[in-house]
Amino acid sequence: MKTTVIGAGAMGSGIAQILAQAGYSVAVYDTKEDMLERAKTKLKNTFDALVAKGKFTKEDAQKIIERIHFTSHLRDAEGSKLAIEAIYENADAKRSVFRILDDLLPKDAVLATNTSSLSIASLAAGIQHPERVIGLHFFNPAPVMPLVEIVPCLATSPSVVARCEAWVKEWGKVGVVAKDTPGFIVNRIARPFYGEALHLLEEQWANVATIDWALTEIGGFKMGPFALMDLIGNDVNYAVTETVWKQFYYDPRFRPSLTQKRLVEAGWLGKKTGRGFYEYGEGAPVATPTKDVALAEIIVRRVLAQLINEAYDALYRGVATAEDIDIALQKGVHYPKGLFLWGKEIGLKNIVNSLDKTFQETGDMRYRVNPLLRKEAGV
Repeated sequence: MKTTVIGAGAMGSGIAQILAQAGYSVAVYDTKEDMLERAKTKLKNTFDALVAKGKFTKEDAQKIIERIHFTSHLRDAEGSKLAIEAIYENADAKRSVFRILDDLLPKDAVLATNTSSLSIASLAAGIQHPERVIGLHFFNPAPVMPLVEIVPCLATSPSVVARCEAWVKEWGKVGVVAKDTPGFIVNRIARPFYGEALHLLEEQWANVATIDWALTEIGGFKMGPFALMDLIGNDVNYAVTETVWKQFYYDPRFRPSLTQKRLVEAGWLGKKTGRGFYEYGEGAPVATPTKDVALAEIIVRRVLAQLINEAYDALYRGVATAEDIDIALQKGVHYPKGLFLWGKEIGLKNIVNSLDKTFQETGDMRYRVNPLLRKEAGV
C-alpha cells in the first residue's frame, strides 16, 4: 500500500519508519531539502544500529530503507491510500496541507493528523471530504513507543475509524480510540502528574528531588515529574498544559504553573539547554532528596488522587472506555498500572477523602471530585 508522511522531522521520519517496516511504500514530503537529507541520514544510522544489535539482517534493513522515498514535491503523494501529517502544531498550516491532499488523493484515501493538542474537527473544517479526516497521535519516539491514539472527529466515517484500528494493529502498535477533546486521553489525564507536583513544590511541601524520589521510589513511576519535564523540555510541557487549560475554558484543573513559566522565560528548558529543574553536564551538582517515607506518601497520595480523579472525569465525559484509558496511560507514559485498577487498590473512598481534604485546606477548585468517582466511592 502506498502511503505519505508530511513532515520529515523526528516524528515524521519515525512514522515513516513504522510504515516501511510494516511493508508499506512511503513518500516522505518536506519543503526543506536539509530536513529531508537529515531524515535520510538519521534513518540509515538507525538501521545500521538495529542491524548491529541483531534486530534486522542487513538485507531486510536495506529493503525497508528502499521503501521510503524522500521528496520535496507533494505530487509524489498521488495514489496514496493513507497520508499522515506530522508538521508543526499550527492549525492553519495543517488545514492547508489537508486541502491540497483532499484534491490530490483518491476519494477513499484517509487523511490523518499526528496533532497532540489541536481539535481534529477544526482541521477537517473546509475539507471537501471531512469524513476521511482522523487523528493518529503517535508518541515520541514513534518507532519505540507502542501507543497510538485514534481520534475521530464529528465528521469522521466509522469505516475510517475501523480501517485505522486495523492498520495500527498491522503496524504492531496498540491503538486506543479517544473522543476529540483537548489532550485526547494521555495529554489530558497526565496533566496532574506535572501540575500537582508543581503545586507541591510551590506550597513548599518538598523540593524537586524529594518529589521525584517519592513518585519513583514510593509511587513506582518510571521517572519523576521534574526529571520528565526536563527531558520533554519545559517549553514543550508548559505549552501543552497552557493549550489544554485554554481549550477547557480556563478550568483550574489544568491551570499552568508560574514556576515553570519562569523557567521557560529564563531559557532553562531542561536537558537540551543544560539546565531546567535540575542542572546537567559535567560538574553539575547532584540534587539530594529528603528520604522521608511519611512525606513521600503524602506526595504520592496527592498526585495519584488527582490522576485518578482526572481518569474518572474522562470516563464520565465519554472521552474513552475505562480499558482504553488504562491501556493509554501504561503504554503512552509508562504508568506502573492502570489508574482505575490503582484507584480500587487504594480504595476509592480514600481517594475522595484525600481530594475533599485538600480542597478544604486550599479552597482550590482543581480538587473538586468528579461525580462518577464520588458515586463509585459511595460517599
